[in-house]
Amino acid sequence: MHIPHLYDTQYTQLSPTTWCATAYVSAPMSLRLWNELPWLSIANTLHASSINFSTLEWQYRLPTHGSSVQKNAQRQRRQQRMGVRRLLQELLTTLEIDDTLNEAQFPYRLNSSSYYVCFSHSSTGSANNSNDNPNASVAVVISHQRMVGIDIETNQVAWHVAQRFYHPNEITLLQALPLDQRDTVVKLLWQIKESFIKINHHTLAQGLGMNYQYLISDIATNLEQDKSLATLTDNQPLPYQIVILFSYQTVIIF
Repeated sequence: MHIPHLYDTQYTQLSPTTWCATAYVSAPMSLRLWNELPWLSIANTLHASSINFSTLEWQYRLPTHGSSVQKNAQRQRRQQRMGVRRLLQELLTTLEIDDTLNEAQFPYRLNSSSYYVCFSHSSTGSANNSNDNPNASVAVVISHQRMVGIDIETNQVAWHVAQRFYHPNEITLLQALPLDQRDTVVKLLWQIKESFIKINHHTLAQGLGMNYQYLISDIATNLEQDKSLATLTDNQPLPYQIVILFSYQTVIIF
């Protein structure tokens, strides 16, 4: 099993008992070189002196048929799952917490200290990505006080998707925003919903349909102020803190 490589790891303390970490994850160099072997073998076997370039059809490429793409996608998902767990271990090492993850039940917790744990990962490249670009962004949050949610998202959320799942009151407010601002708020609202889904154990459709219209104005205001970090307060009976790390495209709720 290839161990994914983490880099550009960032640690953020959100409260006295809550920390998060973000990083990029990519395939090990040995695996990337293996994926490039078809190109290497072609380069070593073709000789310019023996090729008629006027008749040569350039069809040397990595396989793009369905099964190959599916296998690469599965490999990336495995890398991401391994990546978030490795990131957790690096966070615990940094905090000098000697503990292990209990994955026997949800929500995840650490065995000895009982910290709550939540993971997220998002693809940043195509399924055929085999160069030096990262395959994914990964994030983890731990908190001692209660269940937490985290969502890292590098891709946009299409407006027609939001219209399908979001609450009608949210759509009304979002439509009134300038187009570029609306697209960003739609994405951040999606991440907030995803994070609350993890906390409340909702189904995807149920969680995305929840009405968070009261957050839209605050999200838009923070965008206008060009902050690197925004903190919002949820209006539930036991209010949650919602932190947006703009530069890391990450939302944390604790």
